[in-house]
Amino acid sequence: MLSKSVTLFLQFLFYIELSQAQLLEGIYCGKENCYDVLEVTRDSTKSEISKNYRKLAKQYHPDLHRTFEAKEIAQERFKEIANAYEILKDEESRMDYDYMLDNPDEYYAHYYRYYRRRVSPKVDVRIVLIVTISIISAVQYFSGWQRYDTAIKYFATVPKYRNRAVDIAKQDGLLSDNKKAKGKNKTSKEETESIIRKVIEDKMDIKGAYAKPQLSDVLWVQLIIFPYTIVKYIYWYVSWFWRHTILKQPYSEEEKLYLVRKYLKMGQHQFDSQEDEKKQEYLHKKLWIKENFDEWFVEEEENAKKQLAESNRYKQYRRYMKNHGVGRMTFDDS
Repeated sequence: MLSKSVTLFLQFLFYIELSQAQLLEGIYCGKENCYDVLEVTRDSTKSEISKNYRKLAKQYHPDLHRTFEAKEIAQERFKEIANAYEILKDEESRMDYDYMLDNPDEYYAHYYRYYRRRVSPKVDVRIVLIVTISIISAVQYFSGWQRYDTAIKYFATVPKYRNRAVDIAKQDGLLSDNKKAKGKNKTSKEETESIIRKVIEDKMDIKGAYAKPQLSDVLWVQLIIFPYTIVKYIYWYVSWFWRHTILKQPYSEEEKLYLVRKYLKMGQHQFDSQEDEKKQEYLHKKLWIKENFDEWFVEEEENAKKQLAESNRYKQYRRYMKNHGVGRMTFDDS
């Protein structure tokens, strides 16, 4: 009988020690059980927890206690009750707390779960994505306009393009000859610059990275039309395979240039910025045929090396390297 009582007492002590081991200092309710703080059980519903919280909060509200000591004790208890309620009222937080009670040995996992929820911003991820994409789209669009404006200003200062724009403006009657014009008919400098810029914008086809920005290139629009883009690409690929692999149909001029661009490993904007004469050269040499392209590419590399070798600046560089060697920086030459 005595041994049975001792066994029960040891089991009781083990239970108390295990329940204390489940609770970690510094997280949740510390060494106290949040359910015990609110005087509820793990089976209590959310409404029961809220009801008990309101009852205990009213009981331990500091304003209801008169003496200084009683007020201090009530204030500490009120903080513990409020903290326990914050943990148990939220379903996900309560699940994390129950997991800690059921798995007391996973110390690091409990600390991670606790601080992850409190450190991470309480903002809807969808709102963050929308704002981020909007900012990127705005920056993308306005930086495109800045590049385009820079290109227009540059062409307006190059004599070749500026003189051509002036001639077009005079032919269209937008500009008068300042030497012949008198009085009010004489065009001011600001008006002249504005007209030249307008002519360059209307008549010059600027391609590549400095081309006029389009709304269709903005990230938001690209994401919206992404399903259409995927379907269009699949259709294009199937059509290409059917016409040129199965039926062996000849390539169109646009398709030939696409193959050349692919072999050159150029982006669409970069390829579009090339002169039309250069594109016609690609077509004339039949560079859409891989064998022709490989042969032409080797020749271009050889020509580039010859031009570099004949360059005076490159000769000076080689002379300098021969006399002075490669510049280097070391910590210790010993």
